[in-house]
Amino acid sequence: MKAFTEFGLSAETLKALNRMGFEEATPIQSLAIPVILTGRDLIGQAHTGTGKTAAFGIPLVECLAGGDTAIRALVITPTRELAMQVAEELNRIGQFQHIRALPVYGGQDIARQIRALKNLPQIIVGTPGRLLDHIRRRTIRLDTVEKVVLDEADEMLNMGFIDDVTAILQETPAGRQTLLFSATMPQPVRQLAQRFLREPQLIAVRSREVTVPQTEQYHLIVEESQKFDVLCRLLDIQSPELAIVFGRTRRRVDELSEALNKRGYSCEGLHGDMPQTRRDTVMRQFKNGSIEILVATDVAARGLDITGITHVYNFDIPQDAESYVHRIGRTGRAGKSGLAITLVTPRESGHLRMIEQEIKRKIPRQAIPTIKDAVAGLQREAVDKLLQTAAAEDTAYYANLAAGLLHEHDAVQLVAAALKLLTREPDTTPVRLTAEAPLPVKKESRTRRKSKPPASGKEKRQRENRHSHPFPRRGK
Repeated sequence: MKAFTEFGLSAETLKALNRMGFEEATPIQSLAIPVILTGRDLIGQAHTGTGKTAAFGIPLVECLAGGDTAIRALVITPTRELAMQVAEELNRIGQFQHIRALPVYGGQDIARQIRALKNLPQIIVGTPGRLLDHIRRRTIRLDTVEKVVLDEADEMLNMGFIDDVTAILQETPAGRQTLLFSATMPQPVRQLAQRFLREPQLIAVRSREVTVPQTEQYHLIVEESQKFDVLCRLLDIQSPELAIVFGRTRRRVDELSEALNKRGYSCEGLHGDMPQTRRDTVMRQFKNGSIEILVATDVAARGLDITGITHVYNFDIPQDAESYVHRIGRTGRAGKSGLAITLVTPRESGHLRMIEQEIKRKIPRQAIPTIKDAVAGLQREAVDKLLQTAAAEDTAYYANLAAGLLHEHDAVQLVAAALKLLTREPDTTPVRLTAEAPLPVKKESRTRRKSKPPASGKEKRQRENRHSHPFPRRGK
């Protein structure tokens, strides 16, 4: 690991990194930062969670500092959420260099974005569709751009954005520096790199395991009809600080988030069909801890980079190994430990074995927790609350009252009563979720899978929304 002081960075950038809590560079940062600072084009192959935003963000800020206030850098991302997060991190890195990044994405009022552009940000971070809209309106001109970053290029391919990305790159000057980051390198992404990058330096960061080593991973074999009760027991036993529950479809997310709220959990749903203002509100609540559980689809959670997520629950088994890696990568980040649990129906056990083969790791099986286990978990939570209050809060106001009670009553009986009041009993309010069909095991060969054309953005949204309809009538 390298210290950031070894890269010859300015005092202002080092001050920002120190304030952000950055101590040592990650492998992708150690390899990418020196290359980017020389002005050379780069292809970085690294998965989400490896620190790639800072890997291009730090040298970007360094190179742009002290220059003109025109648009000098462009970062293209596949999703709105990733655009917002990248812009936020760039603004934090550039806070003492007076470098400003502006996110532009679909779903937000374009007039508001046009007004923000008048503040002359040096960096634009945007999704392909909205960037093209601004280019056509002439509200964004790219003739002054010196540096372009393609973030999560393989995901832009999967979402059908490669043609849009090509059109955007054609609007930028030929002498720009181009940086391409991608977890995988399918042929269309390679062709894009060959066309627009000049003698790029290739760097790749791979761990011995495909999945993050800091994340404990388990699976439970559960009947579809039992999955919700088992999830609730897991939440009661483990008391996650921040958790993401992944569902396969929009309908599943809507039903599941409503059912969890009905049972008293602090939770909100997130999927691609929600209005952008609502999505922004949910993300704000999850980031500041106002809600503890986020229920999301794969599409909505792509690019989420939120620190402090302790648990990931795959309520529905992921479609493939890549989705599995992406999901569990939301936790176990920045050297912290995490826990990922996947609920698998008996008919999906073959699909689980396929994922294990792809990630080259066995996912151990755990026993289904009982109601008794859930009660014990809630009791432990009550004890923790009592001890934390005793240690951290000023309880002097209650001391005389406590002494009087102890004089008249048995101490053990009083503490037991207090714990009973603090312990939340398991909620068994009946709920009804629409059953999802089990995933079939894919038997097609690796070669055939690679040759399959990427889905368009429309097709991906249709898959997410398949079978969606209003929340069904609940059981009595």
